[in-house]
Amino acid sequence: MMDNRFATALVIACVLSLLSAVYLCASIGTDSWYEYHSPPLVKDNSSVDVSQRWEDFNEMDEKAYSDVLFQMNGTVGLWRRCILMPRDFHWYQSPDPQLVTQCVSFTLPQQFTPKYNEPGNHNSGDDMLRTYLWRCQFLLPFVSLGLMFFGALIGLCACACHSLYPTLGTGALHLLAGVCTLGTVGCYVAGIELLHCKAKLPPGVEGTYGWSFCLAAVSAPLQFMAAALFIWAARTNRQEYSRMQAYRVA
Repeated sequence: MMDNRFATALVIACVLSLLSAVYLCASIGTDSWYEYHSPPLVKDNSSVDVSQRWEDFNEMDEKAYSDVLFQMNGTVGLWRRCILMPRDFHWYQSPDPQLVTQCVSFTLPQQFTPKYNEPGNHNSGDDMLRTYLWRCQFLLPFVSLGLMFFGALIGLCACACHSLYPTLGTGALHLLAGVCTLGTVGCYVAGIELLHCKAKLPPGVEGTYGWSFCLAAVSAPLQFMAAALFIWAARTNRQEYSRMQAYRVA
């Protein structure tokens, strides 16, 4: 029969694991990883200018869409980039337009397209550091979710075997998942900072990390805590079982 301490630890670990998975899935699926706060559109901004910005925003060129993000309260996620635009921007004349969010998805080829030393200048050479940071921030969250999924399968096997020892594997996989999630957060921060070093923010524009980024940042310590509980329960239960066997033999 399982000790109440181990049962409690496993329940808490499972809850933490589930919360971290939900937070990580929510962060991957939303766009508010980084938010730009721009001055309001000026009154004499013509519909032609807004239409041109929208066309630039749809370009694959990093410099073109980054400039629009800076100017129009943009947000950047792992999969999409979004800006605030007037609802009827083709006929935009109102000094106080109704703004709506318009988004463009990063295609799979874009996720693996090399970044350049000077954003927008394809002749400046590949910036390998930013390129691999971008690829890692895209791939690592899915690796993390995959590790947690396999950890859950091992946990189910442990239940079927009526043994806590296989949960050592669950704990190890959650530990690796936490490292991957933490790597995602670190790669994203480094990539944003390097981009801002090369493409300066316009005067009056401020950037902050959004709530999607915060969810990913919270998910990592939850995975580490779940891993610690799984490993503690498995190892301590195994040690007590070994002592009991030795006592019976004696």
